[in-house]
Amino acid sequence: MASFNLSSSGSSAFTLMGIPGLEAVHKLISNPFCMFYIIGLLGNFTVLYIVGKEQTLHKPMYLLLCMLALTDISTSTSIVPKTLCIFWFNLKGITVGGCLSQMFFLHAASVMHSAVLVTMAFDRYIAICNPLRYATVLTNARIAKLGLMGLIRAVLIMLPMPLLLSRQPFCANRIIPHTHCEHIAVTKMSCGDITANRMYGLIIALIVIGFDLMLIALSYSLIIRAVLRISSKKAHQKALNTCTAHICVMLTYYTPRLFSSLTYWFGQGIASHVYIILADLYLLIPPILNPIIYGVKTKEFHDKVDIYICKM
Repeated sequence: MASFNLSSSGSSAFTLMGIPGLEAVHKLISNPFCMFYIIGLLGNFTVLYIVGKEQTLHKPMYLLLCMLALTDISTSTSIVPKTLCIFWFNLKGITVGGCLSQMFFLHAASVMHSAVLVTMAFDRYIAICNPLRYATVLTNARIAKLGLMGLIRAVLIMLPMPLLLSRQPFCANRIIPHTHCEHIAVTKMSCGDITANRMYGLIIALIVIGFDLMLIALSYSLIIRAVLRISSKKAHQKALNTCTAHICVMLTYYTPRLFSSLTYWFGQGIASHVYIILADLYLLIPPILNPIIYGVKTKEFHDKVDIYICKM
């Protein structure tokens, strides 16, 4: 079987099939994809606009919300435009470099998203367990530094992934049964030994999801311990309200991600188009829900949104 290398055939390309088995309804499926994408963009750009305009919202929690909005925009934008080109215009070709770039930006945004959720958990821990020190511990400058550290971590963790794949010989049949260049799907296109690629992908998943979830669990265990020491039910309710938005955002991110991963590794009986749709929804739903969750659950931000709606 003929094989090619990225360095030896720069013009070679992959073919993204979209959702195999549902080609006849691609244009119909494109409608919810496009709608979800536009709603997500509107919601997250609204967050960025309102927080940027309102000086009273220039606080650590809202800066973290802006970081979350940026990662949501990056995640959906890295896949949806190409997916819609497949659905609408049957433009399925993508260069190897473009495919690896899409994979890098998609996974780097996902790792950054997880880092923001960890920082939010730390923010909630300080707000509830050490409220008197909140203003001195979590300054805007410190939040910006934590965000920069999260971005550097995402780049350093994900950069070896496309570099390892770029050294692989790809087979003549370069048809990827997916809407985007997911790491596992691209790895399967290689004719060489992909043990290192598979191991690296698994290690990254364990490090990012496992380590970040451990830090979040530690923060919430300390929060629960602090809340249980308080006898006032009103204080309990206030602490719960403080964490509700963050808990909901975590559930919308980690739950479908874990479900998608488990479906891939253990759901051999599940049809491929079901897995692909689940993988796409995992990337499309959180950008829609996150602005809504914070708009509903955070009173200060909710009031500002109401003011701007009334003005319009």
